[in-house]
Amino acid sequence: MGKKIFVSYKYADRLVRPLPLCNPTTVRHYVDELQKRLDVSDHIYKGEDDGEDLSSLADATIGSRLGDKIFDSTVTIVLISKGMKESYKRDQDQWIPWEISYSLREQSREYGNSKTNALLAVVIPDESDSYSYFMNYNMGCNSMVFNLDVLFEIMRANMFNQKTPTKSTCNGTTLFHGECSYMKTIKWDDFIGNINQCVEAVLNIWRNRNDYDIRKSV
Repeated sequence: MGKKIFVSYKYADRLVRPLPLCNPTTVRHYVDELQKRLDVSDHIYKGEDDGEDLSSLADATIGSRLGDKIFDSTVTIVLISKGMKESYKRDQDQWIPWEISYSLREQSREYGNSKTNALLAVVIPDESDSYSYFMNYNMGCNSMVFNLDVLFEIMRANMFNQKTPTKSTCNGTTLFHGECSYMKTIKWDDFIGNINQCVEAVLNIWRNRNDYDIRKSV
């Protein structure tokens, strides 16, 4: 059975590695590339792309806009990009936090109920072909270090949120082991050739979602 995937992204962000025949390249082009590579039985729902000012919209209006679109999906993929977050705006005034929030909520409709989605964050390389704006490898501790300031609060809260994680220390740094985050993160280059395996990995986390303190509010 095909999977129904909702993709949340900053459509106009140009601070990304250029793709062939896309000048200028935006994150939306990466969404198009993802769609081309999905199994034919899978279905993709795209997030907002009109740049509407959310500060003028009531929560109920945002909910009605997103609820039906997200309701039927089972996996949410968030594309992390360098210009994803507009620092001068509140999280509540940007689409991505709301899209993640509604995909994690349990919703009811006349025709059924939805469950919390599985959550996968795919990191897009920046215009210098680097992931270092968000993630760097610490060779001394054999671990990945993340710049969480790049993320919205709802994303930060769903990392390292396993209720009873396995931890150790290295040079004074706490290291988490295993699937310690409900929101799994992966580089675009590791993801795009292994989409099915990556989606199945987050579905395995989803099956054990009661092991995590999941943040669902913006």
